[in-house]
Amino acid sequence: MLRDACRRGTELGLKCRELMDRGELVPDEIVVGIIAERLDQPDCADGAVFDGFPRTIAQAEALDTILASRKRRIGLVIELKVRDEILLARVEQRIRDGGHSRADDTPDTLRHRLGVYYKSTAPLLSYYEGQGKLATVDGMAPIPEVTAAIAALIGRMGASPVGADNLL
Repeated sequence: MLRDACRRGTELGLKCRELMDRGELVPDEIVVGIIAERLDQPDCADGAVFDGFPRTIAQAEALDTILASRKRRIGLVIELKVRDEILLARVEQRIRDGGHSRADDTPDTLRHRLGVYYKSTAPLLSYYEGQGKLATVDGMAPIPEVTAAIAALIGRMGASPVGADNLL
């Protein structure tokens, strides 16, 4: 949603682009507000899947509050476990191959992002593990295996894994 706002050149997008290009997190109140508004859209009536959100404990707590006010809840959190050195190698390979690279897709920015991740986002693992919602998938496995593992986790949630009261 943030990258879309950047592409569209909205006021929010312009504010966020500079932070994101440096690998910084967008302030919680902005992100949470965007999520709350988005959850009220008709296409989210049956639930939603979050990718890259929440990124902080404060965002997770705010999300819990937002969802509770809508009689919804998080049903499953999936951690894709990957090794830092592999992520760095992938960015470096994309650059060597001349592939599409965003302004924030550099080794230095990734190193900074990893530092931010370990400081601000990694604590979410314990937060959701304590709620019995965390599952970990080996993100280093081949893509079909990762896909199958995620599908199996979602399948265990029941017939309606992303329903109005069961979000991922």
